[in-house]
Amino acid sequence: MNYLQNSRIEMSFACLIFLVGSLGSMVQAEEVGDRWGTEQRERAYYPIVNVPLPKDVVIEVGAFAVLPDSRVAIGTRHGEIYLMSGIDDKKPNPSFDLFATGLDEIFGLAYKDNTFYVTQSCELTRVSDTNQDGKADRFETVSDAWGYANYHEYAFGSKFDRDGNLFVALGLSQSYESNALFRGFTMKVSPEGKSTAYSSGLRSPAGIGTDEHGALFYVESQGPWNCSCSLKALSPGSFQGHPASFNWYKNAPELGPVPEMPKSGSRIVVERERVKELVPYAVVFPYIRMGRSITGFTVNQTKGKFGPFENQLFLGDFTLSVIMRATTEQVNGVWQGACYPFREGLSTGILNVNFTPEGNLLCGGTNRGWPVRGIKPFALERLEWSGKMPFEIERITIEPSGFKIAFTKPVDKVLGSQPETYKIATFTHPYHGGYGGPEIETSTPPVKSVSISEDGMTASLVLDGLTRGHVYDFDLNALRSSDKEELLHRKAYYTVNEIPLR
Repeated sequence: MNYLQNSRIEMSFACLIFLVGSLGSMVQAEEVGDRWGTEQRERAYYPIVNVPLPKDVVIEVGAFAVLPDSRVAIGTRHGEIYLMSGIDDKKPNPSFDLFATGLDEIFGLAYKDNTFYVTQSCELTRVSDTNQDGKADRFETVSDAWGYANYHEYAFGSKFDRDGNLFVALGLSQSYESNALFRGFTMKVSPEGKSTAYSSGLRSPAGIGTDEHGALFYVESQGPWNCSCSLKALSPGSFQGHPASFNWYKNAPELGPVPEMPKSGSRIVVERERVKELVPYAVVFPYIRMGRSITGFTVNQTKGKFGPFENQLFLGDFTLSVIMRATTEQVNGVWQGACYPFREGLSTGILNVNFTPEGNLLCGGTNRGWPVRGIKPFALERLEWSGKMPFEIERITIEPSGFKIAFTKPVDKVLGSQPETYKIATFTHPYHGGYGGPEIETSTPPVKSVSISEDGMTASLVLDGLTRGHVYDFDLNALRSSDKEELLHRKAYYTVNEIPLR
């Protein structure tokens, strides 16, 4: 079967999934409609600025890198590297200088010592300009330690860590099996180019990098063994949940023995006790309500230039053409955290995001011929903060008896002190080999009590017990700020893997 036939089949399947998902989610229509209906209000705080692209040139952005001279490099799905100048101008009309061509689906771009390190499906490549004429003239293989035999075997690359290592997250063959070497693994590539297996069990990664604490994470897509998209923590020897890659442990002695086979139909919290290498989903993104195909992410470290969400993750979604936020924390040695809606109305399917030198958020991508909400086949856009403070859930963290919710503005203390103001529901997913899966074991735990901080910026909620392995769905539609403003986004979702002891 050729590439075109594969693409048509995948597109038809994607359309079918889109329709089935839409019909199956009608019970959530009011909530989803409310979230999507906020786009007009979002504009006042975070306007979207179109970045004009060169005429008659297709630029489908898959990766970004900010250079020391404040230019921004973009790697494309078609395998080019462009260098942009003027991206932060008030009315951007940047120049695009073609630096390199001939690569393939660039989903990782790092820069060091005047050299690009490009993650493409088949290898990690060092690309440099030795004669300083502004064009790449040397392409060197840093690592091709993995197999590549099918167009769907994508590879996503990180930035350099503090020790100079790069990490590559490898998608499965045709997103279901591991037919080529190390597919479904994360590979670690040292500064000397030595490649070692770092973790297994990936299905269809769509981004890899560090969180606000400097810990390594990747984005996982909904599918077999993953009922929703999620953010997962990567650590040496970890198993990320999909067993298709077990057949390559014989080529990776550094990982030790093959983990126990997980039991399909169980729960992640149960299988964690039996499969010691298994890592739970750190942040679950409830399907459709918070994305359908999460992609690249970046950390806001703009020192306030992008508003009140410093040291938070910003993530794109391909199918829904939206940007979301996420926060993480480590509890009892396990990573977990929350996700929050942020911005609707992007023009295409988002593949990657990155902050500019002046603290704006670049969002780039394509529809690749698949169904997405954005109306353009490809686009590059800039999100900027208007300077106006939104009333938002800034961050949710867990406590031994409940949660602490931080806000961007003081809350109305009368409303905020009433437990009935806070609507909470919970659910979990089956951990199974089927594609996707339902939300099960639902509950609506009441809030027993609430205490508001003196400055009105935080609310501490006490619940009648917490359940490990469940996602806590917060709906704060009834809450108001001290100046009677409603929340820009009423929803948030916290994934509980562990409960703090004190």
